[in-house]
Amino acid sequence: MLPPIAFVTRLSPEEEQDWLEVLRRTMPEERILPFRELMPEERRLAEIAIVANPDPADVAALPGLSFIHSLWAGVERLVMELGVTAPPIVRLVDPELSRVMAEAVLAWTFYLQRDMPAYRKAQSERRWIQRDYRHPAEVSVGLLGLGALGSLSAARLIEAGFRVEGWSRTPKDLPDITTHHGEAGLDTLLAASDTVVCLLPLTAETRGLLNAERLARMPEGASLINFARGAVVVADDLIAALDSGHLDHAVLDVFEVEPLPEASPFWSHPKVTVLPHISAPTTPATAAKIVAANIAGWRRNGALPATVDRGRGY
Repeated sequence: MLPPIAFVTRLSPEEEQDWLEVLRRTMPEERILPFRELMPEERRLAEIAIVANPDPADVAALPGLSFIHSLWAGVERLVMELGVTAPPIVRLVDPELSRVMAEAVLAWTFYLQRDMPAYRKAQSERRWIQRDYRHPAEVSVGLLGLGALGSLSAARLIEAGFRVEGWSRTPKDLPDITTHHGEAGLDTLLAASDTVVCLLPLTAETRGLLNAERLARMPEGASLINFARGAVVVADDLIAALDSGHLDHAVLDVFEVEPLPEASPFWSHPKVTVLPHISAPTTPATAAKIVAANIAGWRRNGALPATVDRGRGY
């Protein structure tokens, strides 16, 4: 009999049960047990843990782990909480997640391009005002982050007719868009973008990246979409840029504290659209298939799936 796979989460009981059902259905040959149901000997024998926001103490109680498989694409919290002595971490790389994110990037870029915040405000004031139409070709979109999510988002934006440029930490070449890298490249992209879309992972280098100085480099009247992590943007600096009129609007789906506290000024700010972290939800059915394929490959030949680079943080 194969040793059990530990399922370690801080999800609600209902969410955990839903995930368990999908994982067990996808991997009927495996015995997947919630951490709390593992007997002491089973905890010692477990070689794999599938995790979703796990308690680090629970992971530490599994001494025989060969690797940890996250159900999320973002792993910065996992890396930080588990520390450098944790087993290798495999993040979820799901093409469906990229498709859903690209869909959201396109939808909310259209939201800004078609002046939806202004029409929302006009409705609240019972004012009938028709604004001039801007063709997508008149709008320059700057993408921060050119990994799997950014690359597909760029393609969707180009198909829709937007002018697209991209920035990444290291040089990258993508078809049909101008790419930038490094500090000078970031300055160039920000200065050229009517809408900046942030898809960067949260690392030591990206924390607070969009601060007052960099937001000031964006053109007057530009807008920001943050679908990355809340801490990439300095919240007070963003509010100041919106209050001054330098920036026109911000669509925010991620925040340093989630759910967003009731006292946050973002809720009532007239130039902010608040979303409850819905831009790219994980699809359990496709995620489970990817986890299953990675585990099956390891069972066959002992080869680890691609793991997180702890130096980079993703």
